[in-house]
Amino acid sequence: MAETAAVQQKSASPSQLAEPAAVALTGLWREFGDRVALRDVTVALSRGRTLAVLGPNGAGKTTLLRILATLLRPSRGEVSVLGASLPREAWRVRGRIGYLGHEPLLYRDLSCAENLRFQARLYGLQDEGAKRAQALLDGVGMSHRAGELVGNLSAGMAQRVAVCRALLHEPELLLLDEPRSHLDPEAAALVEPLLGPAPGRTRVVVTHDVEAGLAEGDLVLALRAGGAVAYAGGADGLSAGDARAVYGGRQ
Repeated sequence: MAETAAVQQKSASPSQLAEPAAVALTGLWREFGDRVALRDVTVALSRGRTLAVLGPNGAGKTTLLRILATLLRPSRGEVSVLGASLPREAWRVRGRIGYLGHEPLLYRDLSCAENLRFQARLYGLQDEGAKRAQALLDGVGMSHRAGELVGNLSAGMAQRVAVCRALLHEPELLLLDEPRSHLDPEAAALVEPLLGPAPGRTRVVVTHDVEAGLAEGDLVLALRAGGAVAYAGGADGLSAGDARAVYGGRQ
């Protein structure tokens, strides 16, 4: 994949979109001391669409999701999420974002149901939150373990409850970092439709599965080690072979 091809296939900039983008990054950098995690990333994602983020370890994929989730500040550049400028207006969108990261972000000394009830209170959900929590636990096959302490669960079971946590408040923007991690095929099959595309839902999905990323992404952002952009554009403009070349450092 030539560099010129990557440039030609870049997605529209935020100013070129017909309607406000759900996610808009312009010249985004993130540095940790002397180490650059993200390097001049520009991409815009329309509402209701999915951005698949590909790249090797050390490419800044998780750093990017944490910035979008308002958990990390950019070093420079412009970041807009659901119409709010980050980090200045992070308070406007935190309740509209669902984040599923490497850690389940659950309290180990609370049960599955207690974790979700606590989460529901944070979002101002009352009876509606309890009903939705029960439906989600049913959906991921964990209703029979609702009273179990999270600390007693396997990694795969905790991941299923974390899926419930991320979806409980019906977020407009869903940020997924390797969402199938720790899940066996049966659990992955239960979770997949819950995390998939839905009316009014925008998704950013980090995955090492090249074929899955190209299949489910409307747009693809491929990052090189060190956080530079190798490709940003439509999924149909990047082959699986070229995506793997990015992982191997050949592009």
